[in-house]
Amino acid sequence: MKTLKIVAAILLVSQLTANAQDKKVKKNNQTYAELSIKEGGTWTGQKYEGGTFKNVTSLKVPKSHWDHSFFIRYEGPGWESSKVGYRLYLDWRNCIDIFGKVTDTLVLSKVGQDGFESYHHMSPWGMDILKAGKSLGIGSIGRFDGKDVLHFKEVDSTFAKVENNAKCSSVTVKYDGWKTANDKINFESKLSIKPNERYTKHTIKASAKIEGICTGIVSFKEIPLVKKESANKKWAYIATYGKQTLAPVPDNLGMAIFYEVATVDKQTEGEFDHLLLFKPTTKPVSFYLLGAWEQEKDGIKTEAEFYNYLDAKLAVLNSKNKI
Repeated sequence: MKTLKIVAAILLVSQLTANAQDKKVKKNNQTYAELSIKEGGTWTGQKYEGGTFKNVTSLKVPKSHWDHSFFIRYEGPGWESSKVGYRLYLDWRNCIDIFGKVTDTLVLSKVGQDGFESYHHMSPWGMDILKAGKSLGIGSIGRFDGKDVLHFKEVDSTFAKVENNAKCSSVTVKYDGWKTANDKINFESKLSIKPNERYTKHTIKASAKIEGICTGIVSFKEIPLVKKESANKKWAYIATYGKQTLAPVPDNLGMAIFYEVATVDKQTEGEFDHLLLFKPTTKPVSFYLLGAWEQEKDGIKTEAEFYNYLDAKLAVLNSKNKI
């Protein structure tokens, strides 16, 4: 009986916290980014046991944190617009996943409050829809050594922060001492989303020029990759469309990355991803990633609609150099 009362109290606190966050989100913006961690529990090895979630604006990731540590709600920071949500695994995987939404309201403050598995199943707001596996998901960063994509397994420290204002919401992650092969660099990643848009702008910056910094889209054998450059070859995209979701009945999801042609060395294939390899530089590089789900409210329903949408965005990039 005592255990049941404790569980009930924890659930009540979590719900009250979510409600307070909901009010704040609805009052302020049309986009939202958050980072939610547990407090009041204890670390047992690489698992965090007990505790309740609390939103924070920044976090230096504990050394104990690993994948499935249950310390960060839905495993990392999240960001959303009225159309779609994303999350970044704030651990060695460094993968970006997609939250498909069937509503046009902001929902992230509710996601994962009732357990780790909850957002993997359909709910009134939607669900985690991307089959990410061992890939980069959509638009995250790794380093390709010619055979494998190297993730963030060896990092001295990781720092993350979230920001919200009327114009956009953003997540910034700084990795100090990222070691891959024989190189050790600092790396910064900023992800931002604007109201009523599907795309996320991803700006990256490396402290040293090294080969193989890459982004990509998870690949499936039955889903073809589509590539297109703008007329003046300033911008281009890679994209996939098809049944590549975790929905109870797999349905259509479109994914794309828009990139500035001059910043990319080549497009190639990894074991789990369609990859874009960036040219070595210490200057900031920006690209755009997006997901468009069939069940999104008033969303894109067909492959033809999806590629017409991408072509329209590409035309804007071609003329204005930004979306």
